[in-house]
Parts: sequence; C-alpha cells; structure tokens
Amino acid sequence: MTKKETIERAERAKTKKAALGEDITIEGYIAGEEHETLNSLDEFPEEYRQDLLDAGIEPSEKGRSGSFLQRDCSVVFSTVKYPGLELMSTTDALKKHDWLKDYLWKAVPVDQDKYTADVELGQTQGYFIRSEPGKKVTMPVQSCLFISSDKIGQKVHNIVIAEENSELHIITGCSVSHAVNSALHLGVSEFYVKKGAKITFTMIHNWGPGMEVRPRSAVVIEDDGAFISNYILMTPVKSLQMYPTAYCVGKNARASFQTVIYAIGDTKIDSGTRTVLRGEGSRSEIISRVIATDNAKVIARSDVIGEGTNARGHIECRGLMLSDTAEIDSIPELKATRKDLDLSHEAAVGKVAEEEIQYLMARGLSEEEATSVIIRGFLNVDITGLPEGLARETKKMFDLSLEKVV
Repeated sequence: MTKKETIERAERAKTKKAALGEDITIEGYIAGEEHETLNSLDEFPEEYRQDLLDAGIEPSEKGRSGSFLQRDCSVVFSTVKYPGLELMSTTDALKKHDWLKDYLWKAVPVDQDKYTADVELGQTQGYFIRSEPGKKVTMPVQSCLFISSDKIGQKVHNIVIAEENSELHIITGCSVSHAVNSALHLGVSEFYVKKGAKITFTMIHNWGPGMEVRPRSAVVIEDDGAFISNYILMTPVKSLQMYPTAYCVGKNARASFQTVIYAIGDTKIDSGTRTVLRGEGSRSEIISRVIATDNAKVIARSDVIGEGTNARGHIECRGLMLSDTAEIDSIPELKATRKDLDLSHEAAVGKVAEEEIQYLMARGLSEEEATSVIIRGFLNVDITGLPEGLARETKKMFDLSLEKVV
C-alpha cells in the first residue's frame, strides 16, 4: 500500500466510530509547543519527576539498555547503551530505514476507526525499538510517553521489531502531569516477533481523571516466537478503551497477557485482550484482575480464537467489587474452528469475603488493614517468563503502583 493509498483510507475513516467503547470527541486537542531536547533524563523538570517514577521510568537509567522520552509531541531524549539495539523516534526511523514503511499499518489497519485514522493524519512522533538478529538485549529498554500540558493531543505510532532469534525486554510508561486537567492520547503500537524471538512488554498507565485514552495495538508472532505482556493501571482515567490483539501465525507461537486494573473515582474502562491462534501448536494465556470502587465502570473482555492444529488457549478473568455504585462486566469468549483444539475459560466477579476479613481481624489487623491485605493478594498475579532481574523490576513497579491505592 502506497503512502497516498494509506492517507486516502485514513481520510475515509475520519468519522468511523470504534466497534467498542464510548465515542469521544477528538477535535480541539492541539500539538502544543516544541520542547527542548535533554542531555540526560536527570535534566527533566523536577516538578514531573514523580510522574515519571510512577510510570516505571528510572531517571538514572541504571539497569537500562536504552531510554526514550517523549514530552507532549516532542521527543526530548533518546539514547542506546546496548549493542544490537536500535531506539529512536518512528519519524527518524522511517528516514533511516526505507524498509520500515513495509511494517506500518500491517498489524493494525489504518482505517480500523477514527482514532487510527487520526494517528496517520496527524501523527506526533512515537518510538521505534528493534533488536538485531540473534541479539539478546537482556537489560530492559525504557520508554515514556508523557503529557505535561492541557489540551494536548498526543498521537503516536510505535513500531517494535524483534528480529530472528533475538530477545527484547521493554518497560514503558504512559503518564500525565498531575497538573493537567484534560488531554488526549492516541497510541498505535505494532509489534513483530520474528522466528525464535521473544518480546516482554511491561506497560504502566499512569493517567489522570481528565484523560481520554485510545490505544490500538497488535502483535504478529512467527514460528517459535513468544510475546509476554504485563499491563498495570492503578490511577483514574476519564475514558479508556483498548483491545490489543496477538496473531500467533507461526508454528508453536506463544502469547501471554496479564492485566491488573484498579478502577477508582468516575473511571470508565473498556479493556480486553484477543489472541488468534493460527499456527500449528500455537498457544495463549490471558489473565486479568480487575477491582472497581467508587463510581468506576469496567468492561473486561477476553477472546481466544482457535484456528490452528493443536492450538491451546486459556482465559482467567476475576473481578472484585468494593462499591455498590461501581460496575464490572466480565466477557470471556472462545471460538473454535477445528476439532483438535483445547480452549478454556474461567471468570468470576464478587466482593471481599466477610469471613476473610474476620479471620485477619482475629489475628490483630484492623478492618482497613485486613481489606488491604486481601486486595493485595487478589491483584498479585505471578509474572512468569521474565528474566530474574526484569521480574524484580516489574514486581517493584507493581508494588509502587499498589501503594497509591491500598
């Protein structure tokens, strides 16, 4: 598809509503002023430092193979410290690699809805991350998409490629300044896991009550490739809708998604994960934990589509209600198109068990402390498939996020 054809498809989809989630108005948001580049992350304004930390970003870059920071619509910092790793803005990558245009809009259709169309027609940077063939980038790459000004429309297109037999670990945070009252984030992310490669992707969303958020993500996994995703949201958001899809197209391709959501205030979330098992012996696991309190509304979707020989997929979705005015809708779906498949799901939504609270109170805890212990245990999913160091980092970020709400 040529650039002209891509733009024409986007133009035709400018008013196309998304299939899921409430429709939001995206007109009126601006690109804002250009921000100066930084020589190091330590130069980032002190007033935003905690917002970066809350999104899992380490300003010292200790234990990181590379760092990328976009403030509003400007890339202000990008550096690589590990051989075999490429990291830069998508804009710069397209100038450097002519072949990269063949990856754009291959996993996510440009005309999927008006949000993808708007990213094509008004893109404001985004990141490009690539591990070279055979390279094991064991230290995580960190990237952050940060919003610091009101009425900013951040519209990014991210491309991540793990070449054959390579390994790539990413810690990425989307964050907003505590002083921002209203902003928009549209993020298209396309992942390509080549033969024998592996990507682990840990995402922390650190939004605010005035944020409208519409990520659009998809993963293509080839023979013996693996994609492991950990997603954490512990802060309020005005409206968020996302439904990342993994296409296991290769033989023995694997996809694993773990999602932890703590919805508070007037948060509205329509979130889910879909895996399409096309390759022989491909498999996937989708695990989600959702807590809703105050007036929060959460729709938790999960979908496994089995198409390949001897494919296996499992869904586990659990919700915990902490308020009579909150709402959780759990919607697991399975679709089998062959007889030699193994697809399963389990879903449950309930309240904190009174007997558990009484048990802990009998051992000296207050009711509030007992409830906190139960919530922490409920949200504490095992993070599997990560190197020991990265597992520790992910657990640390999870604990920091949890401290803000429990």
